[in-house]
Amino acid sequence: MPAVSSCPTHAPVSDTGILEVLARVPDPRSRRGVRHRLSVILSVALAAVCAGARSFTAVSEWADDVPVDVLDRLGVEGRPPSESTIRRTLGRLDAAVLDQVIGTWSWLRSRVVDGYRVVAVDGKTLRGAKDAAGHLTHLLAVLDHSSGVVLGQVEVGPKTNEIPLIVDLLGPLDLTDVVVTADALHCQRATAEHIVSRGGHYVFTVKNNQRALRDLLKSLPWNDIPVSSSLTGRGHGRRECRTIKATEVDAGLGFPHATQVLQVRRTVTKKGRKSVEVVYLITSMPMTAAAPAQVASWIRGHWGIENRLHWVRDVTFDEDRSTVRTGNAPQVMAALRNTAVGILRLAGWNNIAAALRHHGRDPHRPIGLLHAA
Repeated sequence: MPAVSSCPTHAPVSDTGILEVLARVPDPRSRRGVRHRLSVILSVALAAVCAGARSFTAVSEWADDVPVDVLDRLGVEGRPPSESTIRRTLGRLDAAVLDQVIGTWSWLRSRVVDGYRVVAVDGKTLRGAKDAAGHLTHLLAVLDHSSGVVLGQVEVGPKTNEIPLIVDLLGPLDLTDVVVTADALHCQRATAEHIVSRGGHYVFTVKNNQRALRDLLKSLPWNDIPVSSSLTGRGHGRRECRTIKATEVDAGLGFPHATQVLQVRRTVTKKGRKSVEVVYLITSMPMTAAAPAQVASWIRGHWGIENRLHWVRDVTFDEDRSTVRTGNAPQVMAALRNTAVGILRLAGWNNIAAALRHHGRDPHRPIGLLHAA
């Protein structure tokens, strides 16, 4: 477990609940005329999202419907915050600070498995959230493979892309003995240098955006390299065979700190027709530290960020049809959805849709969930 000082906030949060953590987010409003504290508004919004709310209107309706004793446990004094108050306040909130504070709390609840913490980096565009200039909101997130909890999120502005933002995303985290998995877009020398210089390791997929590197990997004498592992499976009317070959490399490869290259060959047979896909992976993990099958499993696990986060936000929360678009509100709502998913997973829920239905049937349930988190 990394030292607390390596995390984004200065005060320890290992024993602090999520409601206390939300109280650390600075309020963008002037004190005059404020009826509801920011922490109260955030707590109400998070509780409503845990009950299935998908919009500011739904958050407000949830707060209007729940009993007074539920609101009391969230710190609400008198009437709950109105829809306009929720919308204006969260739209002005510093979303980057919110993500950082929640990321600290999540980091201290993520897991180390076999001596390593494995995290996945990937981006997602919010299809319904456009600014005044018509630009879509694009967010880059880092997810813990084991727990399925989001550890951080940054916005990718319209005049840049994900590549330079990965440094900002990983910056608050202690990368000592952390394995970072990423798709081919992030197979960049500067990114590799940054991760390794901070004590971590990388596993990248190599595709045609690094054509010279891919051609070099393709030219290795794979016919002379024995198969490290092979796996055959059947399902959905098809047969799949996955074979893995691996070889250690030295500095002559020209990619920083690369020590192991893998060739993953996936052969699928369906209705007598065969298709073959060959993927190359590159990693700073030597074979003595991580066997080829382990590295390949990390890449398979990498797509958990699609299945366990992006798919959930798209399908369960209907995020891509959300029209929340004012100020920082799209990123704030995404952060609340990330947090709700993380809290539910830490509470033992694998089916997030079922979890939302469960907590939506009784207003006391999401309150108990947040107080226990």
